[in-house]
Amino acid sequence: MRFFVTGEQNRQLLLNAIVLLFLVYMLLLCVSNALMFLHKMGLSAEAVRNYYLGSPEKFTQPVSYQSLLEITHFHLFSMGILAVTLCHLLLFTALSVRLKVWLSGLVFFSAIADEAGGWLVRFVHPAFAWFKLGSFLMLEGSLAVLIVVVSWSLIRQRNPHEPPQHKGRRHGKRHSPA
Repeated sequence: MRFFVTGEQNRQLLLNAIVLLFLVYMLLLCVSNALMFLHKMGLSAEAVRNYYLGSPEKFTQPVSYQSLLEITHFHLFSMGILAVTLCHLLLFTALSVRLKVWLSGLVFFSAIADEAGGWLVRFVHPAFAWFKLGSFLMLEGSLAVLIVVVSWSLIRQRNPHEPPQHKGRRHGKRHSPA
């Protein structure tokens, strides 16, 4: 990550390409996640309730404690790694610190809320189906924003029409900005 800190990413086409390919991969992950959600549940509170609580009309069983535990165990690790990676890349964009903190917090909060939503619907009250829907949409939206912002930042840094920006230091000497 020293490439981002020192500004060497402007000269590192391969590093930029790898990060952009990772972001494309993450975008595909978000799309497949949304498609799986829509396929399994749909975007209605009733469909979410039917998925977690079962449906006598559709002859489906409630999601078991063990199934929820296995999914949660896997998701806590994988979503944590995804969130920390994207938030780490966000640190090197030109956004304000306040916005970076806000977006990072939103990603982590929505990931945890999305995991908790299924448990709440299944074991607390069916009305939490709305919470599950909202947290899922917030997670997908916040991940998409991070992917777009980091991608835009990398692409913008590679724009040959913009003059390079120096932070007041060149070869160890201070100079005044032009």
